Amino acid sequence: MEPRVMIILGSASDFPIAEKAVNILETLEVPYDVRVASAHRTHDKVKRIVKESTEGSVEVFIGIAGLSAHLPGIMAANTHKPVVGVPVNVKFGGLDALFATVQMPIGAPVASVGVDRGENAAILAAQIIGAHDEEVRKRLSNMRRNFFFKIKDDEEKLEGKLNGTFYSKKEFSPKSKPQENYREVFDDPGYPDVAVISGSHSDMKVAKKTTMFLDKMNISYDSTVVSPIRNPEKFERYMDEMRGVKLYIAISGLSAHVTGAVVAHTEKPVIGVPCAIKMEGMDALLSMVNMPPGVPVGTMGIDSGSNAALFAAEILGLGDSTVKNDLLRFKNNMSYVR
Repeated sequence: MEPRVMIILGSASDFPIAEKAVNILETLEVPYDVRVASAHRTHDKVKRIVKESTEGSVEVFIGIAGLSAHLPGIMAANTHKPVVGVPVNVKFGGLDALFATVQMPIGAPVASVGVDRGENAAILAAQIIGAHDEEVRKRLSNMRRNFFFKIKDDEEKLEGKLNGTFYSKKEFSPKSKPQENYREVFDDPGYPDVAVISGSHSDMKVAKKTTMFLDKMNISYDSTVVSPIRNPEKFERYMDEMRGVKLYIAISGLSAHVTGAVVAHTEKPVIGVPCAIKMEGMDALLSMVNMPPGVPVGTMGIDSGSNAALFAAEILGLGDSTVKNDLLRFKNNMSYVR
């Protein structure tokens, strides 16, 4: 059994975060390996692990590090396969590690999840593999249903504690049920590969950068502007219309509701791009990346639509040799840019 996910820790002290990822991968029956290698203290070891794993069976990398967390970036610099970064809270609430993980330059994308969210890193890795593996998709879908029932159980436990005089429970109809595969379609050539969703026309500059890079790598896409806040029904119709795409890129500023709404409607990979509308994009970044367990958003740097497109190509390239070759050609050309 060869590993499909390679987890690299910057320090053995990061293992409690890695353990969250390991538990998810065990549940999903996805083979993995775990290594300890520092981007600064054992730089050559990181490169060797990543390069040899890229040539082998590994499909997705997870880099876990705190402080000046350059590990995921060094990993991304040495592979054309997807790298998921997990910032660790050592100092400053993990913000230093988050910024080091997510704010990558063009050409070496890292999809960051929230601080200490090892479980979401593993779920995102499994979603990426599931884009071309039906069995992994089925196990992911079962896990998602389990999250639904956990919330249901939590609500019932809470009800037992509510005994106030004016507590008046209302019954809602129809009763909530877990969404069966979210009506999603797989392996249908009638759909584009990617749906690019912007929450506002003010996000279109970043969206155009994203689609420009998708065009460069000959990746089919649909692009729209629709807000789940201003027009929730239109948003849900669009998600239904795009249910056959392989992944989503959601672009949003301010409170970044778009990514949260997209990930609530799909089990497929969601790449998020925060936009600098206010507060230099800090509000959008923090709102986008810090998703609760079970619903990861692979977050790019602020305004980094180009890296979102490259990360999409890395995902699609796992199951499509044409995309892989276009991606390798593009990255090779970028290496000559001064």
